[in-house]
Amino acid sequence: MVEQRPEKPCVGGSNPPLTTPPPLFAAQRRRAGILFGTGASTRKRGRRRSHSAGRERRASDSGLPDRRPPPAPDGRSRAGPGPHREQRAVPRAPACPGTRLSWKTPGLLILPRSTPRLSSALSLPTSPASYSAMSSDYRTESDSLGDVRVPAEALYGAQTQRAKENFPVSDLRFSRRFIEALGHVKRAAARANQDLDRLGDETAEAIVDAAEEVIEGRHDEDFVLDIFQTGSGTSTNMNANEVIANRASVLLGADRGSKAVHPNDDVNMSQSSNDTIPTTLHVAARVGIEHDLLPALEALQGALEEKAEAFDDVLKSGRTHLMDATPVRLGQEFGGYAAQIEHAIQRIELASNRLSEVTLGGTATGTGLNCPEDFPETALQHLTDATGLSFYKTGNHFAQQAGKELYVDAHGALNTLATALLKIANDLRLLSSGPTSGIGEITLPVIQPGSSIMPGKVNPVQSEQVMMVATQVTGNHQTLTVANTHGNFELNVMMPVMAHAMLQSIDLLANSVDAFRGKCVEGIEADRERCRELLELNPSVATALNTAIGYDKASEVAKTAAKNRESVRTVVKRMGLLDEDELDEYLDIRRMTQPGVPGDA
Repeated sequence: MVEQRPEKPCVGGSNPPLTTPPPLFAAQRRRAGILFGTGASTRKRGRRRSHSAGRERRASDSGLPDRRPPPAPDGRSRAGPGPHREQRAVPRAPACPGTRLSWKTPGLLILPRSTPRLSSALSLPTSPASYSAMSSDYRTESDSLGDVRVPAEALYGAQTQRAKENFPVSDLRFSRRFIEALGHVKRAAARANQDLDRLGDETAEAIVDAAEEVIEGRHDEDFVLDIFQTGSGTSTNMNANEVIANRASVLLGADRGSKAVHPNDDVNMSQSSNDTIPTTLHVAARVGIEHDLLPALEALQGALEEKAEAFDDVLKSGRTHLMDATPVRLGQEFGGYAAQIEHAIQRIELASNRLSEVTLGGTATGTGLNCPEDFPETALQHLTDATGLSFYKTGNHFAQQAGKELYVDAHGALNTLATALLKIANDLRLLSSGPTSGIGEITLPVIQPGSSIMPGKVNPVQSEQVMMVATQVTGNHQTLTVANTHGNFELNVMMPVMAHAMLQSIDLLANSVDAFRGKCVEGIEADRERCRELLELNPSVATALNTAIGYDKASEVAKTAAKNRESVRTVVKRMGLLDEDELDEYLDIRRMTQPGVPGDA
């Protein structure tokens, strides 16, 4: 069967419309085994046949047996996958009575006979009935470039469909937090345009209702675009405009695609992608930081402070350069961790507040063309009321629409947090190392088996997930750093990937910190006996003797203690350097963990 092309219209009506399936990419063609009948592919097959013929001749000349499979009873080849199989053609359009069949029809699809289900897998219709059904699954919308076929039930429209086809790059999509923020911006804009008498009440209310559904996540399946798209995020701005416009049209009793509510004239009124998307970046990041990340960090800080208090009586060896150092209290170490998180919170709060400055009102290039003078303040007041977070118009649109320094700075606070978390997680896994060959001064909760081959082994898995998240966040910071260098003239053209990196970091950090706290930190226990055992043999305790016997003698004591694996007290007594009372005064371990000079009254 071959593709059929009518020479003239079918009797009794026009030719059925062609419903050509989406183009297949090279990788899909290779996986499917599809071969095209003209051009380079024909030449390749010709070369393969020549090579095959050459091999046959060489085999015949050499007298070697022919190991090819014998022909099938019906004469067809039994060869495996390749160009030697019998091929069949699948039509792309339905046939009409009186049509002429041709193997030379342009665009003919040649399929191997061994793939009988391929046409089904690729959704290629094979009958007029199936073409009719397929047509009913689509509607036709138009944009400035012409007509576009859009899935009938989709809320998005022509521009989103084009972008969906243009950017099949990855499986990365904008996050729930970004879509929610974009819905908030569109809702606030509609309210502002209504307040300024630029948008009728009925249309405005429909847009607000549709935008609120977007905020709630009821239409996330219609936000279909790849992160890797136009660098301004225009495609995603239009995705939102079309979804909200079509949903608002339906709410007003019109059809999807009717443009009863127009995506540009109504939903995008007083805006441009170039000020809407940067504003959305800030709104999404602020909401994520304030609602997710900061609460998680505050809970972690509290858990660490509780451990600091509980472990305040535990004396242990300090360590610098991974080597024994003067004594510390385990509670002091955990107090340090808590302070690191507290400082991270302060930096992130400051960065979040700076993200209150947004670009709404700058429109295309920062001049505010087509934007009423009172629109930005009015819209941002609605945005502030809806989110509970303050937002205000930037003092210089040219700086903020082309440069994303505030965004990079905010992620810098996240990057700094990541480095602190990695240090804390690393410390905890090292302090818990063992059970027989490591430090073993603390024990972590046992939450899962650690090995598929070593029975009974458990690992510090929560520390490891934190370390990997921290590594990802530092990588995201590099992405944002490079992306911000591409604010060419009046617009940054890497905003979608910046938004993805920022929101991924916020989500990862919030979730990671929650798991780390609940499944690790809160269950940590101190092994007091092990801490005492290691401290007893720590040669750096001799540091407290500097003012009593001098640095040189103290060094001799420390070296002897380390060499013989003896306590400093034992070595000093044997050398007769101090009596028992003096030793008690100078080797008071608790006092060594506090400011002051040993031996002073």
